[in-house]
Amino acid sequence: MPWKSQGGGPWDGGGNEKGPWGGGGPGGGGGQQPPDIEEMLRRSQDRFKSFLPSGGGGGRGLFLVVLAALLIWMGSGFYRIQPGEQGVELLFGEFAKLTSPGLNYWPPTPIGEVIKVNAERTNTEEIGFRGSAQGSSVGGRDMPLESLMLTGDQNIIDIDFVVQWRIKNAADFLFNIRDPENTIKVAAESSMREVIGRTPLESALTRERQRVQDDTQVLLQEILDDYGAGVVIVSLQLQSADPPKEVIDAFNDVQRAKQDQERSINEATAYNNNIVPRAKGEAQKMIQGAEAYKEQVIKDAEGEAQRFLSVYESYKGSKDVTRLRLYLERMQSVLQGANKIILDQKGGEQGVVPYLPLNELMKGTKQ
Repeated sequence: MPWKSQGGGPWDGGGNEKGPWGGGGPGGGGGQQPPDIEEMLRRSQDRFKSFLPSGGGGGRGLFLVVLAALLIWMGSGFYRIQPGEQGVELLFGEFAKLTSPGLNYWPPTPIGEVIKVNAERTNTEEIGFRGSAQGSSVGGRDMPLESLMLTGDQNIIDIDFVVQWRIKNAADFLFNIRDPENTIKVAAESSMREVIGRTPLESALTRERQRVQDDTQVLLQEILDDYGAGVVIVSLQLQSADPPKEVIDAFNDVQRAKQDQERSINEATAYNNNIVPRAKGEAQKMIQGAEAYKEQVIKDAEGEAQRFLSVYESYKGSKDVTRLRLYLERMQSVLQGANKIILDQKGGEQGVVPYLPLNELMKGTKQ
């Protein structure tokens, strides 16, 4: 025997071998006996039957238990998709279809599976910096490997920008690309480098910033659609676009010199725009005055000639009357502004010179 009696262990005090469950061996002693498998199965069946509704077992009770478990399993297939979410149904691990918000049903595990994806949430990717507050590159950690890019005129520019995106197709987002967030970030950086590579440095820093944003967003969306990423780019915003830190002071000096040049040019242009139009206006005024004087002289001459011809025609018809009329018109024009004294020739015959003080009478009338 492998063991001896020590007052315990597999043998009782009388030297009889005990079974593994504390009883004596089937022969009351001798060698070690194996466990009775049939007895173990019988005890397990009795223990299971004690839980059945019939108390003693039977096929009907077992059927009811299996049916209840089946109904509970099938009922667990109901699920609800909230507004703004998309449901992805899988059948034996393979994509089956997308479901819209509301109450839906799909066979539960292990036959089917449902993955809920929030398609309304706006996700943000930061390129060129990390750890900013509210999407601003100020105070964030600079990532020069992402932000330093080569422009179209062979200069280096430091660009930080933010990409905001949403899920458009949950199935494509889950199964077409392995790492969606990193893929979007790498594609955004590649798109920006391509657009910047076609843009001069000064244009990218000043007047064409909006064009750079728009072109990069369009190009990024095209790349992600080719990948079948299932996302839509909501916006792409440049946070900063500056020369590298090592040369930014020299670049600022150049920019200030260009601004001074632009200011001088603008002042000269303003002076030119003030003087030249005024000179042109004066010249045009003189030309128009001369033209008006010319027309006036011509019209006066034509009028005088026409009047002379009309008088001449009248004179040929009635010479005496015309001569008298011309004499009276001329005397009227001569004497109109002169002081006149009227003398009565009849009074002069009596030695008295009659005198009518017309000047005094005229003054009195005016007063």
